[in-house]
Amino acid sequence: MRELPYEIKLTYIIAIAVMLLFVGFIIIVILIYNKRQLVQQQEIKIKESEFKNQLLEKELERQKSIQAERERISRDMHDDLGAGISAIKLQAEFMKFKLKDAGYSEDLEAIVKTSEEMNLAMREILWSLNSSNDTVGNFIDYVQTYTERFLEKTTISLKTEKSGIQSMVNLSVKVRRNLFLAIKEAVHNAYKHSEAKNLTILFTQTDNTLTIDITDDGKGLEKTPHNGNGLSNMKLRTKAIDGTFEVIPADTGTHLRFGYGFGEV
Repeated sequence: MRELPYEIKLTYIIAIAVMLLFVGFIIIVILIYNKRQLVQQQEIKIKESEFKNQLLEKELERQKSIQAERERISRDMHDDLGAGISAIKLQAEFMKFKLKDAGYSEDLEAIVKTSEEMNLAMREILWSLNSSNDTVGNFIDYVQTYTERFLEKTTISLKTEKSGIQSMVNLSVKVRRNLFLAIKEAVHNAYKHSEAKNLTILFTQTDNTLTIDITDDGKGLEKTPHNGNGLSNMKLRTKAIDGTFEVIPADTGTHLRFGYGFGEV
């Protein structure tokens, strides 16, 4: 076979070398482009992350401001309004002691009772405003304390039980307030209408829900309950926090169940 001339061989070698250099150049350009794209994407992600961090910091500052304002209002109410209510009660009791007339005595007794009710209402508001109470544990403690004090002068015996409670789980002021008022309504109804001798409150917590069961051994609800018995108020309270409210069928007495799913509000 005849060998190709040297010039042709050299031309082929140069052409192949040029092609290889061109391909190498293209590969380098692509690598540089991809690297720049990757750097740009990383820069965009960093900027997005910084923006999210700024939003989070602003939200944290807003929450801190709200918390500080709640605590300020709580202190002002305790120092000013609370002191004023206590002073009215003391003055009314002193006047009641001095004035023996029955007519005055009844009026002053009404003032004393009103001031006591206002004081209790104020304490409930202070409890709901205090951010240190935003936990399941503090909520349950307050419900127990309130119910014990409310029923201690009645003939109803109270029993409280807990199951699976995780005390430090967060419970917002809105949830605490509405759940408490719903439970308060249920306890007051039991006292006024049930003729029960025993009342039980069971607090049950799972990973996702908090359930409060209130049962009594009284005469039970009417077959067709009407709005006057407070059931509508309990439904509204639980609806406000996307919670649940049920009247559980019972052979005797009344069984009410309140539920709240964490993270829903």
